[in-house]
Amino acid sequence: MEFLAKARLVIETEVHGLEQMASRLDESFIHAIDILHDTVEKRGKIVVVGVGKSGNIGQKITATLNSTGATAVVLDSQNALHGDLGLISDGDAVLALSYSGETRELLDLLPFIKRFDVRVVAMTGKPESTLSKLSDVTLDTAVEREACPLNLAPTSSSTAMLVMGDALAMVLLESRGFTEKDFARFHPGGSLGRALLTRVSDIMRSDAQLPTVDESADVFGALDAMNRARAGACIIVDSRGGLAGIFTHGDFARSFRSDPLLGEKPVANLMTRHPITVQADALAVEVIKTIGDNRIDDIVVLDAHNIPVGLIDSQDLARLKIV
Repeated sequence: MEFLAKARLVIETEVHGLEQMASRLDESFIHAIDILHDTVEKRGKIVVVGVGKSGNIGQKITATLNSTGATAVVLDSQNALHGDLGLISDGDAVLALSYSGETRELLDLLPFIKRFDVRVVAMTGKPESTLSKLSDVTLDTAVEREACPLNLAPTSSSTAMLVMGDALAMVLLESRGFTEKDFARFHPGGSLGRALLTRVSDIMRSDAQLPTVDESADVFGALDAMNRARAGACIIVDSRGGLAGIFTHGDFARSFRSDPLLGEKPVANLMTRHPITVQADALAVEVIKTIGDNRIDDIVVLDAHNIPVGLIDSQDLARLKIV
C-alpha cells in the first residue's frame, strides 16, 4: 500500500503542475497559435527542436502535429550545425523546447536558426531565460516541483511540456477547421482509419443476409428470417416496402417468458416502431457513435429514399475490425 500511496503522490504532483500551468495561460498562447496557424496556411512547416527529455517530448509533439495535418519536423540539435539546418526554410515556425531555457546546445543553435526568416515559439519553465528573450513568444510550462522524490528527474516539467504541446496541436486543429474526414486522410491504417474511411454501405448486412418480413407476418416468421440470415434482428416493412419497425431476439426473449404462445402472434404487436436508423452513405464512425449513444445492438440502414436496405449488428463492427 505504501507503493500505491507514493504512486498517487506522483500523479497528484503532476496534476497540480498542470492545473497551475492552465491557470497561467494568457495572450501568449493566442500569439503562438496565430504564428503556427499562419505558418501552416502559407504551406510552411513547424520545426521542433529540443535536447534530452525536451527533445523526446518534441518528437511526440511533432507526431501529433503531423497527424492533424500541420506539417512538422524534428531538428536534431547535435546534427543541426553539420547540415541538418537544411530542414529549415524561410517562412517556417520554430518550436524550441528547454525547461531551463539555458540549454547550451539550443542557445548555440538559435543564432543560426534566426538567420532564416522564421518566428520562434519558446516552451520553457523559465520565462526570464535566455531562450525566452531570443524568441518571439514564450509559453510558460513552469511547475512548482518535479514528481521525482529527489526533485531532480524531469517528470512534472516534461509532462507540462507534453500537455502544452497537445494544447497547441488541438487548438491549432480547430482554428484550421480540421474535420474527421481530414483526420482520416492521415490515419488510413488500423481500426481508427477503417472507421473514418469506411461507409455504412460497405459493412452492412444486405440482400440474402438481410432478414425482413411484412407487417402481417407472425413472430415465428420473423424468427425464421433471423435464423436464415444468422442475425439478431429482423426488419419489419410495410406494404410499400418502407420501414415499419424492428424485432430482435431480445424482444422475443423478454416476451416469451409471459406468453409461451407468442410465436403465432403478429410481429407488428411486438416490434419497436420508429427504430434508430442510419443512412447507407454515412461513415462507419457514425454507426459506432449512434450504437454507443443509444445502447443498442442493431441499427437499420436506409437509402436516400428512406427504404431499409441493410442492417448492422454491433458484433459486425468487431468482426470487421472497425472497433
